[in-house]
Amino acid sequence: MAELTPDGAPDVVRLVVVDDDALVRASLRMILGGDPRIDVVAECADGAEAVDTVTRLRPDVVLMDVRMPRVDGLTALRTLVAAGSAARVIVLTTFDADELVLRALREGAAGFLLKDTPPAQLVDGIFRVAAGEPILSPTVTAQLIASVTRPEDEDRRADALRALEPLTPRERDVAVAVAEGLSNQEIAERLYLGLATVKTHVAHLFAKLGVTNRVQIARLVHDAGLG
Repeated sequence: MAELTPDGAPDVVRLVVVDDDALVRASLRMILGGDPRIDVVAECADGAEAVDTVTRLRPDVVLMDVRMPRVDGLTALRTLVAAGSAARVIVLTTFDADELVLRALREGAAGFLLKDTPPAQLVDGIFRVAAGEPILSPTVTAQLIASVTRPEDEDRRADALRALEPLTPRERDVAVAVAEGLSNQEIAERLYLGLATVKTHVAHLFAKLGVTNRVQIARLVHDAGLG
């Protein structure tokens, strides 16, 4: 079993890259393979190959394109989740946030990043997901919220405010930071809290708000007019 770093990620993250574009795969391997903490154990050209490879190699994280021939990324994700795969899947796409994000989250994706994500942020996202922290790039979060919410809807705002009412002032601060797409470490630095304390607050948010991912927290904060 791989050793874990203090934040809970494996000492070396075993990664599978899935994309039907050979140039994209080569680029990702070049970017990620240069980091000694990441071991790119395989590349796949479509979802069918990805399911077989992930099942066989049992990587920690999978970078999965959405639109591919034969079997698309979301279908592959659904198959892996149904089979009980422990691999955490980051959906990586050129498409801005739309229904794909919501579908990916419903299917069990651990993260959603755009292909133009800077290399440093991509590496950071892989390690955050490997440590069990779901991630969405700030751009994706903002676009998703804008696409599925209507600020003028007063009933929606009232519902969101009622949902957020049980939160403590500090939990509300953390919720707003989550809505901005900040990681747990970034929230800790902004609010001068320990990382463990932030993780506890986020867990309380999930429980009190009855949500299953961070983007749902972001939607409530946006609907309430707090972010």
